[in-house]
Amino acid sequence: MFKQVSPHEGALPRQGLRAGLRVGFTLGTASFLLAVSFGAITQSQGWAAAGAVLCSMAVFSASAQFALVSTLGAGGGVASAVVAAALVNARFLPMGVAASGSLRGGRLRRAAEAQAVVDGSWAAAHLGGGRFDRRVLFAASAVQWGLWVTGTALGVVLAPSPHLLTSVGLDVVAPAMFLFLLLDAPGAGHLYWTTALLGAVIAAGLSFLLPAGPALIGAACASLLALARPVAKEDRGGPCRRQANDQPGTEPIQ
Repeated sequence: MFKQVSPHEGALPRQGLRAGLRVGFTLGTASFLLAVSFGAITQSQGWAAAGAVLCSMAVFSASAQFALVSTLGAGGGVASAVVAAALVNARFLPMGVAASGSLRGGRLRRAAEAQAVVDGSWAAAHLGGGRFDRRVLFAASAVQWGLWVTGTALGVVLAPSPHLLTSVGLDVVAPAMFLFLLLDAPGAGHLYWTTALLGAVIAAGLSFLLPAGPALIGAACASLLALARPVAKEDRGGPCRRQANDQPGTEPIQ
């Protein structure tokens, strides 16, 4: 038997919503700068303006979209460009599996909610122990998507030099953003830092042999170290624990 549920069940609580919006704006600022550069590059390659904006609306992945334009700019065909982008985005498969427990509803709804699983939002929403705050995940991704599409449109209209970010040193914004997310991860322990360091070493080594996309995917193999950690009893299919910022009045009576 359960206690009476709030009439606003299913709505995003204000606290979680505001936290997600703050995270999304912070991450989205860096994404906005990269999106302007992406829009500028597409124009230098002769893309249609609408095509560039639609690409950002549908793909919503800086790494995949830059892999796409880089492959096309180097003379590769459409098929090879799509494969390169797909390889870079392969990291979302394990990320989606990890966050699947926080998604709700049937297949269609869960598939729609899974679109919010993007790098920065996924890391910011992680509560530790394989749990995610869905409010932070959705709100942060919504803000980032809006800024990413807006930045792309601005880059298409203004068409600045595609090398602008590099010339003024703003190309380090995205790497710095993910470094801060790494340092601020909850529940970070010895295994966490060992995995992160090993992933960095693998990526650096593979970058001498492979393009950036496959090198980053290879670095994900470091996450297999997590299999060495015993699973706590409460995480072995037991009752779902309350997430941070959950609405009161929904917990079961003991």
